[in-house]
Amino acid sequence: MKAGLSQNTQLKQELKINPRLYQAMDLLYMPLLDLQQHLKQELLNNPFLDMVEPDEEEEETEEETATEAEAPAEEEKSSNDEIDWEEILLDGFDAGGRREEHEEREYYEPVTVDSRNLSDHLMDQITLLDLTPRQQFLADEYIGNINEDGYLACPVEQILSGVNDEVIRAAEAVDRDIDDLPLYTRQEVDEMLTIIQNLDPPGVGARDLRECLMLQLREAGLEQSVPFRLVRDCFDELINHRWSEISKRFGISPADVQKAADEIKKLDPKPGLMYSDASDNYIIPDLIVEKIDGKYHVFLNDANLPRLKLSRAYQEIARDKKKFEGENKEFISSKLNSANWMIQAIEQRRQTMLKVMNYIVDRQRDFFEKGVQHLKPLTLREVAEVINMHESTVSRVTNEKFVQTPRGVLPLKFFFSSGLSTTQGEDVSARGIKAQIEKLVAEEDAKHPLTDQAIVNILKESGVQIARRTVAKYRDQLGVLSARMRKRV
Repeated sequence: MKAGLSQNTQLKQELKINPRLYQAMDLLYMPLLDLQQHLKQELLNNPFLDMVEPDEEEEETEEETATEAEAPAEEEKSSNDEIDWEEILLDGFDAGGRREEHEEREYYEPVTVDSRNLSDHLMDQITLLDLTPRQQFLADEYIGNINEDGYLACPVEQILSGVNDEVIRAAEAVDRDIDDLPLYTRQEVDEMLTIIQNLDPPGVGARDLRECLMLQLREAGLEQSVPFRLVRDCFDELINHRWSEISKRFGISPADVQKAADEIKKLDPKPGLMYSDASDNYIIPDLIVEKIDGKYHVFLNDANLPRLKLSRAYQEIARDKKKFEGENKEFISSKLNSANWMIQAIEQRRQTMLKVMNYIVDRQRDFFEKGVQHLKPLTLREVAEVINMHESTVSRVTNEKFVQTPRGVLPLKFFFSSGLSTTQGEDVSARGIKAQIEKLVAEEDAKHPLTDQAIVNILKESGVQIARRTVAKYRDQLGVLSARMRKRV
């Protein structure tokens, strides 16, 4: 081969997406609160955007929409006169007093108050104990390794190794002889673990679920009780509901074993979560479905969403062909076009969401009337074909969006599920089948629980064709135990 440089021509096709198309897709994807913040930021960044006042009439809005279409054409005409952009950008937001008035009514998010977590709660208790500095250091190491569930997240051996490594590093920093260091012993570490496990909440500092339950029973003064013995001596049989084996081993009736197991169920498997610092997540629905005069109507819940329009003051600047040229013209053209596009994109988002939700309401009317068992199968593709949009667009519209309905606040994804066929040739939603399984299990005889095959037979009697393995899969997804595990004696 001969090395060298060469030139050649080639034809190829490339798909390039306009940056504004990316922005439009992002707007569809945004939940209501994120969109609020995004629009507020746009109002700060783009001087050509303004907010529509609540008392403005629709006729005025229509006039401004017409003006929006005229402004880009007129902005191309410019003159040689310079304009004081600094003065405009500083003072222009007060045009007509609109922006300033609206800021007084601006919605502010509630400030999150700093909350105390499990570590803080444990440290407060440690400070009340009469500990030496050596013990305090060891206690800090333990608390730092307790996770939010309240469990010790590392082996005791690792705690011992960690504190001794710190002692050695501290000695090396001051050139102290390592051979004479007072290293921690396993006895000290075990004694401190006992102190930690005696703190509130009961069960904290446990190394596994079994130890956590034993600590709680001991704290309740039930160390000599049957529940404590079950957890201590036959934990595997207990979690597998082997009542007969435990009954024979302890010489008590299966009913007493089950009664003891019921007491154990009342204990907290994750005691640390009561001090979790996780903030509450509040849901604000993007859409509202209301039944009015026998008909379901869909509304957008966008009362707190800023309504955008083009600022009149800046439109006048853009129209004045004697005011700008060069970079000023480019700035005006860019910002005005961006503002005009943003207004159109938000309106398109509103219309798309209404189209999607209106079809969902029409398709799932039986659900709104009769409940989840009457939910019909629905796919994104089906909705996309009906409203003449791409499937990915529908996916973005339904992502992380919630709707307030007469049957509660639900995510839009709730209405989409696969389907099963019935003997009548109709389709039924997989989510509806799960609801039926859940109801059957809730109403069953606890002494004779329904097996998966029994559930299959009952569903077939109601016209639903379903396999036993599908019932088992849905049961697992619902967190329902098998018939053997649900059986009461």
